[in-house]
Amino acid sequence: MAYRISNIVSNSRIVTGLVANLLSSICIVFINKWIYVHYGFPNMSLTLIHFVVTWLGLYVCQKLDVFAPKRLQPTKIILLALSFCGFVVFTNLSLQNNTIGTYQLAKAMTTPVIIVIQTAYYKKTFSTKIKLTLIPITLGVLLNSYYDVKFNFLGILFATLGVFVTSLYQVWVGAKQHELQVNSMQLLYYQAPMSSAILLPCVPFFEPFTGEGGVFGPWSVPALGMVLLSGLIAFLVNLSIYWIIGNTSCHVQHVWTLQVLHHPAGRLCPVPGPADPQSGVGILCTLAGILSYTHFKLSEQEEGKSKLVQRP
Repeated sequence: MAYRISNIVSNSRIVTGLVANLLSSICIVFINKWIYVHYGFPNMSLTLIHFVVTWLGLYVCQKLDVFAPKRLQPTKIILLALSFCGFVVFTNLSLQNNTIGTYQLAKAMTTPVIIVIQTAYYKKTFSTKIKLTLIPITLGVLLNSYYDVKFNFLGILFATLGVFVTSLYQVWVGAKQHELQVNSMQLLYYQAPMSSAILLPCVPFFEPFTGEGGVFGPWSVPALGMVLLSGLIAFLVNLSIYWIIGNTSCHVQHVWTLQVLHHPAGRLCPVPGPADPQSGVGILCTLAGILSYTHFKLSEQEEGKSKLVQRP
């Protein structure tokens, strides 16, 4: 009885984390796109602000005793910090140079890449039920992206790099939490400032620091307000990413939950374009896939825990 109650509480926390990540992911896509289109705020500078706000948010959390920091060797997380920079920069560049539909369609390729990495390097296998949930999710993304997909060379280049680096990053996050025996906040607390330090000296080579278009340029109050809001939501996205990866299952298996959740995130809100029946069907297909995936994933996880408890 106690085990069942504990399991229900655990599953409720997981679902809450998934919903929080979904909502923050939807918000960050549209806010960032708004900032790029209406204010022209530089991409790498915005990414750097996201990193800094994430670290400051975690600093406040540890001061409030939300978590206890754990000392980590920089050499153990340097590759993770580098991949974090690439993941956010290339993802934002993809969003900046593509329509939201093209951006989301490209992100849908992350799951196959992750599966290849997990299968080739971690010898991971997936149940047929889990694999089948990709069908309605992918179909939903395709249907809902129909009127919003446009391709250009620069956009495709950034999207391809973003998919590859994102796949590596999300596999490594799960692996590092397992290897270093740390929780999501402990790992991100050390990784975020390291990523900031790596990205800071790179910014002046690609973007101006001052003057028109620079991070310290003459920005309006609404623009700065949107940038700050974007940073706060990025903190929630980053924290929920780590939390989901650290709490959905064991080791590199975590990343599938995250990817299934993220692919349709930007497509669950309307984008400019003609209203059509395909969009509604696409959203329903995507939601059906997400719910099926979550149900099967939690069932398999509960079954695995139950077997461990029943062992003599």
